[in-house]
Amino acid sequence: MSLKGKNAVVTGGGSGIGRAICLQLARDGAAIAVWDLNQAGAEETAAMIAKEGGRAIACAVDCASTQAIASAAIRTRSEFGPITVLVNNAGISNTCVFTEMTEEVWDRMIRINLKGPFLCTQAIIPDMLAAGWGRIVNISSSSTQTGATKMSHYVASKGGVIGFTKALAMEYAAHGITVNNIPPGFVDTPMLRASPVNVDAYAAGMPMKRPGKPEDIAAGCSYLCSEAANYVTGHTLSVNGGRYLS
Repeated sequence: MSLKGKNAVVTGGGSGIGRAICLQLARDGAAIAVWDLNQAGAEETAAMIAKEGGRAIACAVDCASTQAIASAAIRTRSEFGPITVLVNNAGISNTCVFTEMTEEVWDRMIRINLKGPFLCTQAIIPDMLAAGWGRIVNISSSSTQTGATKMSHYVASKGGVIGFTKALAMEYAAHGITVNNIPPGFVDTPMLRASPVNVDAYAAGMPMKRPGKPEDIAAGCSYLCSEAANYVTGHTLSVNGGRYLS
């Protein structure tokens, strides 16, 4: 999938799924702006891309802060030019019994997982409109397809991302901009390993008998960002090993 000459922003690109997406899109030919709250992680991803001969910069960004996003966008444009590929991957996850959930816990989840993609997209989509071409991929969650106990705030935030995707797809389809989402399912990342879930035991009960890999999500993202997917918009590409079918 060739993205030669395209400039991409990947939020949450400093580790896990985001890092895999950065590496894949760089291999596809795009210049990558790695946006992450973790400066060290973003720099490590950028260094990995440079080692493979790609172009990348690392930006320390709170992707739910209008000011931080604006500053990162200015730097990205000054280094590479207009941004025409955006992957909204940055997000958080945790568990909490619904009756014990505070308003602050709920609001933080919505701010980062749903408001963040809104702010990043609003800051970058003018470049796509000017170019008459753009690719937006939002990383949602397979939990929106199945539900998840003790994660009502997380599922609500990611369900909002899917609705957001469909609405933008309708609004910008005539402008050469596609908007799609990928709901990962049980992907082996540092975030998952840090959770209370027994990863290997849970994976044994899944159709493919293994957790997903970040590279699986990156492959789907590569397709949705490519010219091969130019007639695909508003779509939910379920890269989850059939998890939500079981």
